[in-house]
Amino acid sequence: MAVSASPPFKRDRIPERAGIGLRHSHVDDFLDGSPATGWLEIHTENYLGAGGPRLRALEDIRARYPLSCHGVGLSLGSAEGLDPEAITRRKALIDRLEPGLVSEHVAWSTQGGAYLNDLLPLPYTEETLAVICRNIVQFQEALGRRILVENPSTYVAFDQSTIPEAEFMAEIALRTGCGLLLDVNNVEVTGHNHGLDTARWIDTVLDRVPAGTVGEIHVAGHFIAELPEETVLIDDHGSPVTDAVWLLLERALSRLGPTPILVEWDTRIPELPVLMAEAEKAERIMQRVASRAAPRAMSGAGAMRHAG
Repeated sequence: MAVSASPPFKRDRIPERAGIGLRHSHVDDFLDGSPATGWLEIHTENYLGAGGPRLRALEDIRARYPLSCHGVGLSLGSAEGLDPEAITRRKALIDRLEPGLVSEHVAWSTQGGAYLNDLLPLPYTEETLAVICRNIVQFQEALGRRILVENPSTYVAFDQSTIPEAEFMAEIALRTGCGLLLDVNNVEVTGHNHGLDTARWIDTVLDRVPAGTVGEIHVAGHFIAELPEETVLIDDHGSPVTDAVWLLLERALSRLGPTPILVEWDTRIPELPVLMAEAEKAERIMQRVASRAAPRAMSGAGAMRHAG
């Protein structure tokens, strides 16, 4: 069912600040006041109904905050193609809310009309690349705007894969013109589980894509599962961001400069002040990286003037 018409919002640019995911347990906090966060993200699928109190509350909050719509169920990796009704419903919501950013996952979650409650991994092959690029182009054309796509967290690797994940992500952006949502927690989880160099993963992507391709960064906590023969990281978004993920955020920002950061917390959701404190830490890191970069830029400009 299509979302009904409503007064249009201005498409606010997502600021180069830290934001948080809007979760149901915190909605009343935002309706009763204006907590000091830079922006908010919603999961698109939670608001695809035609109306009702949930959407009315979101519209009230949307009038005061820049918004990002983050999809978790479109199944961009589906070889069967995208569900036309799923595209229609998402377009109606996005047209209604005018979010600053729209994002989806490099994963699949549908098969034969069945919807699976998970973001399932893909083999990194030329065939898969062609499929996901086709689906991204279709979705972007339907929306009339660029989307961001997020790198996944994975626990198994496919023998069929012939393209390293970082190169696969970069190639998606180059072939479709989409942007990237760089989830550094997912980089840490995948890197640990598969024995990858996480710093090199980030550098590989950023070396290959044009400036401006990365439009957002995600940080989150993960669960450390101590198994009899190995330790596995699980991307559960249920705890504070780890030191390793903060370090990857700092590395990414040192390459990208100030970039919108989203703190994800989806399970064992804490009180709002805990989540806000994580966002404040992300902003302090961004400011610290920017302050280090400024003297280098000034030094370079001074050297050029002296040479002249």
